[in-house]
Amino acid sequence: MKRLILNLLLGTAAITALYSCKKDEKYVYQVGDPQIELKSNVSSAHFGDSLAFQVHVSDSEIALSTVKVQLFFTDDQVAETVIRTKENGDYSGKIFVPFYKNIPDGKATIKFILQNISQKTTEQAHEIDLSRPDFPYLNLVTASKSYKMEKIGPNKYAATENFPSSIKGYIQAPKVGALGNEMNFGWVNNVINVGSTTEIPFSNLTSGIYSIQFNTLTYEASPFINIYVNGTLSTRIDDDHFNAELDMTKDATVTVDGIENLKDWWIDPDYFTRKSDGSLSFNGISGKYRITTDLKLKYFVMEAMNGSDLATLNADGTGAVWIIGEGIGKPSVATNQVGWNTDKALCMMPIGNKKYQITVKAGESINADNINFKFFHQKGWGGEFGGTSISTNSDLIFIGDGTNGRDGGNLGIVSGKMLTTGSTYILTVDLSQGNSKAILTVTKL
Repeated sequence: MKRLILNLLLGTAAITALYSCKKDEKYVYQVGDPQIELKSNVSSAHFGDSLAFQVHVSDSEIALSTVKVQLFFTDDQVAETVIRTKENGDYSGKIFVPFYKNIPDGKATIKFILQNISQKTTEQAHEIDLSRPDFPYLNLVTASKSYKMEKIGPNKYAATENFPSSIKGYIQAPKVGALGNEMNFGWVNNVINVGSTTEIPFSNLTSGIYSIQFNTLTYEASPFINIYVNGTLSTRIDDDHFNAELDMTKDATVTVDGIENLKDWWIDPDYFTRKSDGSLSFNGISGKYRITTDLKLKYFVMEAMNGSDLATLNADGTGAVWIIGEGIGKPSVATNQVGWNTDKALCMMPIGNKKYQITVKAGESINADNINFKFFHQKGWGGEFGGTSISTNSDLIFIGDGTNGRDGGNLGIVSGKMLTTGSTYILTVDLSQGNSKAILTVTKL
């Protein structure tokens, strides 16, 4: 009896396994007769349209699963819509036609792929004529108001108004045609792209009447301030700051393009000499520097670099020395005091032989009667020149030791004395005897 039961169980298992294999075999090898019929006209559309379609689907043998609608630009699939098709019948939907830049009018391919539950498919492909919509106008949308941008040429639009020098907004295109969509163009990773309402930072060197322009084919826009230093395009940091990182050569001419009235700018006497013809030459030792253009304060922030990082003081006395503290600032203390904000730390100009200098004018870039700053190994907290690591013989400026009115290493004006207002002084830090034996000299010009 036990053997009979065992045989019955084995037989049942074998039948179950055989049935399962047959089901799998039927599924794997695909059966049925899926049929699809396009019932709408999809022969043409605009870029940016939501293209409507209707299809009739059926399978006389097995249940349906899905219909996929795919759009191709050449061989690249750029859009897809998937519709569940549980029953035979008519189904409708839409597929978005992407609005990419630099794609001219042309042809695309739309594919309809019907699949039943056994994964058998049937496919139809149709060619579509695509064209860029002819927007009658655009809108520049700012936080306070919208400006109408009139069409001035194929794909080109402009708004001419009395604008401030900096104005932020995104561009909105109206719906064109029955299948069209309203589209927005905004700022994405420092370029203009479709689908964003992040404000575009338009900027002009001066406020007044000027035109803001946009090309819906190329996504080119203007105006943007482009500042070149020795032919290197500066990167925009914000509305007022642009920086470039480049190798500089001692005594070489420095070219700056994109700034009007450079003669009105404050030129850092440590790093530059303004020649009689208005051109600039570089004073520092040859090397890599970060040059930050400050449009608001109209001067260039100079910082020494080591590779892709700001320079720090090396153990052998080379590299960079930085100033952080009160009573000093470029172009002036009144407009831009460093204070204890490490982001504003001043990079002393490296002059070679492990020496660093800063040139200041009393009553302007340094207070004549009260200072409280010190020298650091980096642009930020960390290594610094304390009271035992730096000394001076100056009778005007003293170095704090923690008991004489200044913390260790902080500089102060000697009691009863002042710097002469309007006079220029050069502060030099000499590390030729070692970083722990720095010598500060103060020279009045």
